[in-house]
Amino acid sequence: MKAITTDFEYLPAVTVGEALDLLSQHKDDDYKIIAGGQSLNTMMKHRLITPEYIIDIKGISELDYIKYNDKDGLRIGALATHSSLERSEIVKEKYSILSELEENVASVETKNWGTVVGDLVNADPAADPAPPLIALDASLTIASKEETRTVSAEEFAVDFFETAVQPGELVTEIQIPALPKNTGVYFTKYSQLHGDYALASVAVLLTLDDKKETCVNARIGFGAVGSTPIRAVNAEAVLKGQKLTDELFVKAAEAATGEISPITGIEASADYKRELAGTLLKRVAKEALARAKNA
Repeated sequence: MKAITTDFEYLPAVTVGEALDLLSQHKDDDYKIIAGGQSLNTMMKHRLITPEYIIDIKGISELDYIKYNDKDGLRIGALATHSSLERSEIVKEKYSILSELEENVASVETKNWGTVVGDLVNADPAADPAPPLIALDASLTIASKEETRTVSAEEFAVDFFETAVQPGELVTEIQIPALPKNTGVYFTKYSQLHGDYALASVAVLLTLDDKKETCVNARIGFGAVGSTPIRAVNAEAVLKGQKLTDELFVKAAEAATGEISPITGIEASADYKRELAGTLLKRVAKEALARAKNA
C-alpha cells in the first residue's frame, strides 16, 4: 500500500477516556477515527478525504473483546477484528451466522486487521455485517464525553457512508441478544467474486413455537439494495403467525421487493438486483427454517 501523503495531525489514544477527550476537543474540526483503517487509508490515499486530525483508537485494548452470557447475549468490542469473530468458539456455538459470513469477507489481510465496528461505521450499504446484525436485533453503543446512547442496527446507517454517529462520538460496542429456543438464522450474499462486495445480500431469523409448526418471530435484513441496509418489515409480517411453506416464502419475497430500493450500477441494473434479492430471500428463509426445526 502506498504511503498516505495528506497532511494531518496524528492523535493516538490508549484508553476510551483519552479517545473521548480527544473527540470532545476536536468535535468541531475535520477529523477521522482510525482503528483497522482498511477503508480510511484507501480514501486518504486517493484524496477522497483530507482530514486535519486522525484519532487512532487501535491501541485501546479494553475495546478488543468478544464476550457472551445467557442474560445479556453477545458483546463485540469496537476493536474486535473480522478474524477474531470468525475464530471465536462462542460465536460458532451461539451465533454461527456471524462466523459463517466471515468466510466470504474480503482477504485474510483485511480480516486480520479490519474491525467489525469499523465496517459498520464506514456505512457502505453492500458491506456484509449489517444484514445479519439487523436480523439478530443487534444494537450499537455510542459514547461521547457527555453521554452514552444505544442505536439499533437497523437505524445505525442513515445514508450512503453516513451513520447516526455524531461529532465527538465513538462506537464502543455491538450487543446481540441471546437467541430464543427454536430459532434459526442464515445469511448469504451474491457477489461476482469470492470475498467481493455483494450485489445483494439477505439475512433471515425465524423463531418457531414449541411444536415447531408456527412462526412466532421473523426478522429480515437486506444489504446492497438501497442507500442503507434495510429491514424488510412487510416481508416479516407475511411470515409471523403462519405455518411456513415454500409458497409463503414466495409471498414474503414479493413483499420484500416492494420495500427495497436498488440502484442501477455498472455491475447490475436495479431490476436485476431486486429480482436477485427476492430469489435470495426464498433460499435463505428455507435454510433458516431448517435450522429452527433442528435447534
